[in-house]
Amino acid sequence: MDSTAHLPEGHDSDSKQSRGWKFWLIFVSLCASVFLSALDLSSVGTALPVIVNELHGEDSFAWVSAVYTLTCTAILPLSGQLADIWGRRVILLSAIFLFALGSVICATASSMNILIGGRAVQGMGSGGIQSLVAIIIADMVTLKERGLFISLTGAAYSIATAVGPFIAGVFSQKVTWRWQVRHHINLPLCGLAFSVVSLIRLRKPPVESIRKQLAVLDWIGNAAIMGSTVSCVLAVTWAGFSFPWASVQVLAPLICGVFGLVAALIYETWFATNPCVPIVIMSNRTSLSGYFGTFTHGMVSIIVFCGYSHVPLYFQACKLASPLRSGLYFFPMAVMISPAAIIQGITISKTGNYRLVSVLGWVSMLVGIGLLMLATPSANIGVVIVAQLVAAVGVGLLYCTQFSILAPLDPRLNSQALAFLLFLRSFSQTWGVAVGATIIQNHLKHHLPVEFLARFAPKQDIAYSAVPLLKSLSPSLRAEAQEAFSGSLRLLWIVSMALCGIGLLSVAFQKNIPLHRLRDERRGLESAPVTTENQVEGLDDEQHEKDEVVAKNY
Repeated sequence: MDSTAHLPEGHDSDSKQSRGWKFWLIFVSLCASVFLSALDLSSVGTALPVIVNELHGEDSFAWVSAVYTLTCTAILPLSGQLADIWGRRVILLSAIFLFALGSVICATASSMNILIGGRAVQGMGSGGIQSLVAIIIADMVTLKERGLFISLTGAAYSIATAVGPFIAGVFSQKVTWRWQVRHHINLPLCGLAFSVVSLIRLRKPPVESIRKQLAVLDWIGNAAIMGSTVSCVLAVTWAGFSFPWASVQVLAPLICGVFGLVAALIYETWFATNPCVPIVIMSNRTSLSGYFGTFTHGMVSIIVFCGYSHVPLYFQACKLASPLRSGLYFFPMAVMISPAAIIQGITISKTGNYRLVSVLGWVSMLVGIGLLMLATPSANIGVVIVAQLVAAVGVGLLYCTQFSILAPLDPRLNSQALAFLLFLRSFSQTWGVAVGATIIQNHLKHHLPVEFLARFAPKQDIAYSAVPLLKSLSPSLRAEAQEAFSGSLRLLWIVSMALCGIGLLSVAFQKNIPLHRLRDERRGLESAPVTTENQVEGLDDEQHEKDEVVAKNY
């Protein structure tokens, strides 16, 4: 079967859209929004030991990251459907506002509970920002041409990831973490992004009554997905810290959450009239493989490479680096992601071969993580940085997973397909955080010196609580503690390599379906002319059903 058979007939697959200053204005605002979200995520971890110490949050620090991921993940499927009903602009503005509100709450927090509440609000805003940025770009740019634009937003994300730990280290060491969160970064960027997005005009569906708009919303599906997601995230957050993995407090919400997600998928497939996750987006092997790769990549990236997590922990624990210096050591790796992301975008736009790019990405990550096995307390910093650079190339190349997902699908499914992609990525990162934290915590409990462990409460997180105390230990005790940290991270690298191998195998199930030049002309900039050569709005329901049937063959 011809791989383009699922595309509507009579549409010029080589047509290109002219772009003016309005297009570039909104694209820059979207990049700024992505930068904002990534900067906050990457900067928190470097300052986390300082935050925990100041707010006395040794027994609840894990929630600073977990609640952010929880709300970010839960809101993603809903954000895609809300954008379809009420339009892209108003939902993106709402997301930016929520993020700014959460930043203010965090900056003024006088306790860990208030800080965690602010992070929950920030997570909702971040989820909306991520979803709407991807959806709006898909509205404005065809899949064939989208590689460059995806890589540029990926570059914005990686630059924020690079400078976030560095900036956080500067402010936590020289000023205070509160200034970093509130005045110098988040709020000015929120104001800039909000102002620019307010000026743009995007096409949206005809305005209907509030009653009709609310009736269109998939209330049951969204509630089931959000509730099940929260249940799963609570379980993996408690696991290994508040309660053992085998305890009823962990297993009960975990089982309920998993079964709830399965039930939600069944409901979306057979009963929902307007599903937030239509099953057709997963009804072909290429898209399904892309979603699986996205999940695996999300776990690995958060375990190993995210700036708020374990790489800075290595530098601070094994090399006794300050938050500022650990940010500097992490900087080259994060910077390398940007050119790798841009190269993959240009390569895919020119060749359309996203399968090959995926293979190269997974191989690069495997090699880089393998080199991180050499990161012992006595290892040369240069060796560790080289290992990060090799792995960073893989991280940048694997921004390509959405091409395998979208290539077989009707462009009218972009919002649902992209929202679900981001949901899986965020959900997988939740598992990555839990797996990584559990491995570190359990290994440290069994390998740190007994006299050092006696300083911590039974349920207290050891990793970040122990880092500030390492310099005060005697040389022999400190060396033993550093070896324990190194061993726990080495075990983490092994798990990550196994996940990379699984991700590499998933590429074998993909077909390299040609990238089309179709757009959903119901969406996009208001000033852009609505042409017929790449329009999909006029397709009747019968043709739409044929497209879905053909897509299943991929």
